[in-house]
Amino acid sequence: MKIKIFILSFFTFFRAFAHDLPSHPRILLLKNEENAITKNIKNDQNWAKLNQVIIDESNKIISLPTLERIQIGRRLLDKSRECLRRVFFLSYSYRITRDKKYLERAETELLKVSQFSDWNPSHFLDVAEMTMGVSIGYDWLYDDLSATSKEIIKEAIIKKGIEPSLDKKYNSWLKASHNWNQVCNAGITYGALAIYEENPSLAQQIIDRAIESIKLPMEDYKPEGAYPEGYSYWGYGTSFNVMFLDAIQRVLKTDFGLSETPGFLKTAGYMQNMVGSSGKNFNYSDAGNGSGLSPAMFWFADKTQNSSLLFTEKQYLQGKDKSMHRDRLLPATMIWGKSISLEKVTEPKEMIWVGQGKNPVAMIRTSWSKPDAIYIGLKGGSPSVNHGHMDVGSFVMDANGERWSMDFGMQEYESLESKGVKLWGLTQDSERWQVYRYNNLAHSTLAFDNEFQKVEGYATINRSSKKPNFLSAISDISAVYKGKATSVNRGVAIINKKYVLVKDEITAAENETTIRWAMLTPAEVKINKDGSAELTQNGKKLQLKVNNPSNVTLKTWSTQGLHDYDAPNTGTTLVGFEFKIAANSNNSLEVLLIPEENKVISKTKILPLKDWK
Repeated sequence: MKIKIFILSFFTFFRAFAHDLPSHPRILLLKNEENAITKNIKNDQNWAKLNQVIIDESNKIISLPTLERIQIGRRLLDKSRECLRRVFFLSYSYRITRDKKYLERAETELLKVSQFSDWNPSHFLDVAEMTMGVSIGYDWLYDDLSATSKEIIKEAIIKKGIEPSLDKKYNSWLKASHNWNQVCNAGITYGALAIYEENPSLAQQIIDRAIESIKLPMEDYKPEGAYPEGYSYWGYGTSFNVMFLDAIQRVLKTDFGLSETPGFLKTAGYMQNMVGSSGKNFNYSDAGNGSGLSPAMFWFADKTQNSSLLFTEKQYLQGKDKSMHRDRLLPATMIWGKSISLEKVTEPKEMIWVGQGKNPVAMIRTSWSKPDAIYIGLKGGSPSVNHGHMDVGSFVMDANGERWSMDFGMQEYESLESKGVKLWGLTQDSERWQVYRYNNLAHSTLAFDNEFQKVEGYATINRSSKKPNFLSAISDISAVYKGKATSVNRGVAIINKKYVLVKDEITAAENETTIRWAMLTPAEVKINKDGSAELTQNGKKLQLKVNNPSNVTLKTWSTQGLHDYDAPNTGTTLVGFEFKIAANSNNSLEVLLIPEENKVISKTKILPLKDWK
């Protein structure tokens, strides 16, 4: 045992001194690398505009009171995130302008949070983000901070950031495969890089540990890059993963092959395709419905030399994203984009993106640039993934700049936790599924006898088509309806670039059952005499028409949950129909979603799913 310990210690010692670490600043942006950013600002008005956003926001930060240690429920996270935002912005502004007002304000903020009693290790995301923010400030401003300030800040990084990460009470995230692993490893590694020369053995221990641990969530990008936790948590977990990779690459001259993990470099395609023509994202699982600039996309574009990944990001820079000043990682965009000319960004060519993995998805569109483009996203996967909902088979749909089939996404966690809801269980009987937004009765998918989907079920995207006039994807969602049906397959298609088809083929189990087909929409719904429904929002219209079976009657359902803790869900409606199917019978459901400018013949012939080539 002593020999083994000695070998491990020697290995750590050797790695610690095997690299000639650059002096401060060493995290993300080395000394004098500001020159490349300054050159980019002068040559491209898009970069000049973003630089000015950061400078203007830094000027606003100067007038704000310093942060106080005020915890909300179990979280200090909003303070940690604001610390990271303030320090990153101010430190960037100082390095670009050399105006000491930014240095002085950053130093004041750093000292204030360094003297908090702790950074709330019981909810370790709080520690991780605080450590990252303080470490960037300490590293970037190192040459100009007072000796007293440096000592206080360094001690805080070690005592309030790094050391709690060694305590088994707080570091279960080391074995997690979700965003906690990515964020916490990144944050604590920034701490280790910042204080490396002060305690090299401790710093190298942290870095070595992170390099091994972060492999767990990076495995989840296999095979095509679909991120299991959805859009919002891609923006969280993947962004911090990239912050980690870029930092160790710059300091150690290698990322130890981590960026070559199968699927990881492809995940930028997933993120780009997750935003529909309405500007809203495919917000399954615990996600919000907005979209905006993602700094990490610039890292991927630079790493893969694929400028088309920035097609949407360029639009955000040109004014589509009015809130990017709130992104605490925004200055990283200037770093990762410093060698990118946005004038050379090209439009993506592919109109369909399919990814398998823990939560398979397919996203289909008719155009990247036309504002009236049709977009549809189909979700497979399982409710059992981290932050998952009972949303297997659900879809979102855009046309004419509006979202017609929607997803509620998350309900704010504190609104549920503060009322005693046990939110994080993922078994079939967990209280999580009683939250209205989280079960399949609130999604654009199927229900059998109004029962919940099976948590242990899993669905792949079985087939897809890139044919321009029949862009389509099919998912076998049978497993989440086990006991109610022996086979359930859902296909979605955009036909002739004019309308959407949602087709379900169902083989019933041994008992009669009632199927509910439902679509969640923010539109006003009017049921017409001909049996179709007219959906209206913002002066635009969409027709919902049941092609098969012919004997159903469309209806609407309220979206108000049953509990006082449920969100009100105002301005939304469920529209669809119920249909009884006989035991052991084969059934086909066909629903058309037709934008107002298009016409479909009265009885459209639809091919069975097996013939969707």
